[in-house]
Formats: sequence, C-alpha cells, structure tokens
Amino acid sequence: MTDQSPDLVGDVPRSRIVIASMVGTTVEFYDFYIYATAAVSVFPFLFFPKGNPTTALLASLATFGLAFVARPIGSVLFGHFGDRIGRKATLVGSLLTMGIATFAIGLLPTYHQVGLLAPALLAILRFAQGLALGGEWSGAALLAVETAKPGRRAWAAMWPQLGAPFGFLLANSVFLGLLIWLGHSNAKPDLSGAFLTWGWRIPFLISAVMVAIGLYVRLKLTETPVFARAVENGERVKTPAAQVFRNNWRQLILGTFVMLSTYTIFYIVTTWALSYGTGKRPPDGTGLGFNYIDFLKMQLIAVLFFAATIPIAGQLADRWGRRRTLLTVTAAIMAYGGLFAVLLTPGHASHGSVLAFLIIGMTLMGFTFGPMSAVLPELFPTNVRYTGSGISYNSASILGAAVAPFIATWLSTTYGVGWVGVYLLSAAALTFVALLIMRETRDTPLDSIEPVPVSP
Repeated sequence: MTDQSPDLVGDVPRSRIVIASMVGTTVEFYDFYIYATAAVSVFPFLFFPKGNPTTALLASLATFGLAFVARPIGSVLFGHFGDRIGRKATLVGSLLTMGIATFAIGLLPTYHQVGLLAPALLAILRFAQGLALGGEWSGAALLAVETAKPGRRAWAAMWPQLGAPFGFLLANSVFLGLLIWLGHSNAKPDLSGAFLTWGWRIPFLISAVMVAIGLYVRLKLTETPVFARAVENGERVKTPAAQVFRNNWRQLILGTFVMLSTYTIFYIVTTWALSYGTGKRPPDGTGLGFNYIDFLKMQLIAVLFFAATIPIAGQLADRWGRRRTLLTVTAAIMAYGGLFAVLLTPGHASHGSVLAFLIIGMTLMGFTFGPMSAVLPELFPTNVRYTGSGISYNSASILGAAVAPFIATWLSTTYGVGWVGVYLLSAAALTFVALLIMRETRDTPLDSIEPVPVSP
C-alpha cells in the first residue's frame, strides 16, 4: 500500500506514529521527573544524610545534574545509530536503557545499608538515565517531523513534546498519592516511616509497565520515509558526529542557545521551585515553608497549562513561523524574570502568588517548548539530523538545566529570590539574541544533505 492516504505514512497509520512518539517521551520524562522529585524529597535523607540539610540537598541536586552531563554523550551515541541504522531501532534502544536504569534505582540499597556505595550506584544509574534521554528526544522528534504533512511539521512535532507534561503529571500524581496514602511529611521526615522505608521505590518500579507499553507501540513502526530515501540514495555517513561538528558547527551552537531559556525556565519552575517552596521560612531558612503536598498540588494545576499551550504553540509556529513565535515568547520569559521578587519573597508570598508564579511559568514553558521539536531538526540535514538536533538539545540541557536548580538555590539563599529571576532573564536574553540570528526554518526541505543556512 502506498502513502496516498493522508492518514497513512507507508502502511503505518498516522495515529500510531502520534502514539509512538508521545508514549515514548511520556515514559522517558516520567522516569526523569520521578528522580527530580525524589532528589528533593527522598535522596537527601537516604543517600546523602551527612552534614546540614542544605548541603544534603545540594549534593542530591548535583546527582540530578549529572544526567545532563550524560545527555550530550547519549545524543552522540544514539545519534550515531539513529543516523546510521535508523530512527526506529534507536528509539527502542533508548527506551530500554531508560527503563532498566529507572527500575534499578527502585532496588538500590541506601546509605545506611551500604555506605558510600549507595550514592555511587545512584550516580551511575542517573548517568544511564541521562544517556537514554540524550537519544530519546531527537528520535521522537524526527519520527514526528519526518512523517508530517506538508506545512504541518510544527503541529506534528508537538506530539512528542506533550510527553513532557504528561510524564510530569504522572510522576507528581504518583508521588502525591503515595504521600497522602502513607502519611509522609517532608517538613518532618520519618526515616522509619513507610514512605522513606519502601514507598519511595514504587514510582521507580512501576515504570517497567509503561516501558513495556512503549516498546510494544514502537516495535510496530516502520522507518521514516525521509530516512528511507536517504538510505536508498546512499547518503548516510560513517561518522555522523564528526560530520556534524565539521560541517554544521554553526547550527549546533545556534540550536543550543535557542533552547537555553526553555530548559532554564522549566527546571527553575519545577525542581528549584519545589525545594524553595517547601523549604523552611526565615529565620531558620530561606524558603516559603509550604506543605509539600500542597505545593505538589499547585504544580499539578500549573502543568495543565503547560500541556494546554503546547498544541497552540505548534499551530502558531506553522502559521507565523518558528522564529517570530519564539521571539515573542522569549521576550515574555524575560519579563517574567522580573516578577520573582514580587511573587516569591518570603513574608509576602501567598498561595495565590505562588500559584500565579507557577501557572505563568508553565504557560510560557508550553509556548517555548512546543515548536522546539520542529526547529532543531530543521536546522540539520538528513544524514546528521538525529545527531545534530540531539547534541544541540542536550548541550542546552547542561547550560540551562543541569546547573539551574543548583545556581537558583545558591542565589536565593545568598542574595534573595529576585536574583533567580535575573538569572532566568539573562538566559532568555541569550536565547533572544540566538533567535535574532537564526534563519526561519518553516519552509526548509527535509530531504537535504547540504548544510542548512543559519542566518536570515
């Protein structure tokens, strides 16, 4: 059967492609986010218990950031196979790697059981998670983009982006349910209580079920027509990483900074905000003193706005163009950075102001994140697209995500919460400059092995 029906790509229904691109990223982001949540609520007590609470939290956030160091390595590793062997097989491999690492975290002994071996094993498995996610996003984006209808690439590419809010909703909902069920208080953690004894392991272990579902769907896919044509024309290269660094280094740098503010805003509004919002109030601390469960509920409300704005962003990027859409959103993120002191200063912050902070942040996140799975692949030619888009996306994760919770924690503790907003504003300003330099990519042909121009 040929690809004459608008609902088919070859013999594969578009609905199956949508599910495969979205379910995989949902699983991957769920696995990633349960670690982020545990890095604040579990690991400081069970894997980094020595020293004062702030030191333990920073040590836990450091292992959280370790995965972002691994992600560019994963983008090179999985990108090599994605550009050499194909998108489908590589996506299966990345999902398996993430699933095994996450399940194993749920089986780890704690510091009180095996000493320093516990945080060492945790760091290794976190690194493996980073490797897997380094190959996941670009593969899912290419699966969507390279099978999209003409003029609808940003709309098609927004489906894997929905995996981020869906994974976040699942991860936080599971943790919230466990906290309520087991009666755990993050303000007064009970090391002998059910949650810190065994309950925290459940979110990691049940990820195996979702991985199995994701594998089932992905194994029923065929290769994308764009990659299949590249193979037929003999356009594959032996070393995609070397090729992309030699011929497409400008696109790598540009893509990295285009993505920078997206990562920075997300991990400030999620990981850092959770630790700051539930931290002790002055004079004993520098946080807001919110109940952990109450703060999780507010984050779950806010992430609904994240999910709702991603499809809107996809439509706008197809209608207005990627560059115009992202310039507008990035300017709004810069303005949002100026609201931190107003909405989050201890003594003045309320449930309403914090919820507004989270909703605005997540709304902006949806608008900036939605078009990215179209923009970054469109910057690179077919034979290095998996590698190039993955390296840009994951290099930005080091600059904008790996250090964001750590820097934000240090800034809010040392200089006050307003400086966290200045930090976000600065990251967004760099993205704004990159977008001014970037050429519009909406009409860039995907069947090309020539370097893609980067400036208008």
